[in-house]
Amino acid sequence: MECVLRADRVLLGEHLVPASVGINDGCIAFLGDLDADCPAAQDCRLPAAAVLLPGFVDTHVHINDPGTDWEGFATATAAAAAGGITTIVDMPLDSDPVTTSVAALRMKESAAEGNCAIAVGYWGGVVPDNLDRLAELAQAGVRGFKCFLADSGNPNFPHLTSEQLRTAMVRIAELDSLLLVHAESPAVLDASPRPVGRRYRSFLASRPDAAEEDAVGLVVDTARETGARVHIVHVSSARVLPVLAAAKADGIAVTAETCPHYLTFGAEEIPDGGTEFAACPPIRDGANREPLWAALGDGTLDLVVSDHSPCHPRHKAAGDFGRAFGGVSSLQLGPRAVWTQAVARGFGIAELSRWMSERPAELAGYPDRGRIAVGLRADLCAFDPDTEDIVRAAELRHRHPVGPYDGVRLRGSVLQTWVAGVPALSRIGEPV
Repeated sequence: MECVLRADRVLLGEHLVPASVGINDGCIAFLGDLDADCPAAQDCRLPAAAVLLPGFVDTHVHINDPGTDWEGFATATAAAAAGGITTIVDMPLDSDPVTTSVAALRMKESAAEGNCAIAVGYWGGVVPDNLDRLAELAQAGVRGFKCFLADSGNPNFPHLTSEQLRTAMVRIAELDSLLLVHAESPAVLDASPRPVGRRYRSFLASRPDAAEEDAVGLVVDTARETGARVHIVHVSSARVLPVLAAAKADGIAVTAETCPHYLTFGAEEIPDGGTEFAACPPIRDGANREPLWAALGDGTLDLVVSDHSPCHPRHKAAGDFGRAFGGVSSLQLGPRAVWTQAVARGFGIAELSRWMSERPAELAGYPDRGRIAVGLRADLCAFDPDTEDIVRAAELRHRHPVGPYDGVRLRGSVLQTWVAGVPALSRIGEPV
């Protein structure tokens, strides 16, 4: 073996057990008892506090490269590695050009080449003008497709009408691919008051629960008609949960995610002027948060991803919700933020790994990661679940020190991350 990792607690299936993990050619080649005879060039005994987990997989990341100064592949993947994340899938929005053509995908891959500390995949975008060219993107290697049902905020990435959504689903079903949907209703949003000034309640009122309810209903009905596989991104409203549960019970191929900020914060805690909390859809009241946790527990919600959507600080508009870019910067902190809240609700490390490793890997079509098993990629994370510290945004690896977790106490720390068997951190928080 090239390397063997030995730990008192290794997550195998649903259980933490003492074990040794042998690595060769980037894959897990051996699993045995803690002191198993496994000759290796490097024999590493992890600290007693460490739990060896599959590397986390984040399938909702906006890197915004090339074309902006908001984030880059080097900073995003360094932040991910420091957070125990070994694979990310980049969203097609907010780079220039947007990823709605093969040429744009190749430009994005070129920007990433030589700049990534971890594995990176790509979603393709679906807009009205490329409905006839989705097969080209699928053949070029995108993991699936993403569309909006309401204004994306980017004129280069227009949203789909209900009829265009149906056309997209038919074609994506023919490709045996997957459609990710930003599900907010344009009709409901247009009828809602515009956000004005520094009051968070003004921003919250501009994107009511009904916008998600209406749009998720449309997605489910269209998936029922077309047989397409669909995934609802960033569910924030608990009022859509009965619709999702009923769709799953009916055998419709629908999955759904939520995000750490919806599981952590409540609207009543967000200060006026706190545009670092602005996200679309928005963080809702604390009473809305507990049903989201319950839905993770019963499988109505499948997974948790960051929706890391950073911007330059100037786009947070000095606290004016009427002008601020709606996006939360959080890539490095996602697993720790979820773990902090999960422990308080009686969930364990196996659930954390299922929500943030195994199921995201399944969603993006990565059968070789998300679990620890012989034959899979050696994408691993040594995680101390019991330490706590206070987040300092300026110390994170994101390009810009803007985010709602600044000053928040979080549980857990990442001791090391391995990508295909190779350490991604020279020491805690710093990429090799």
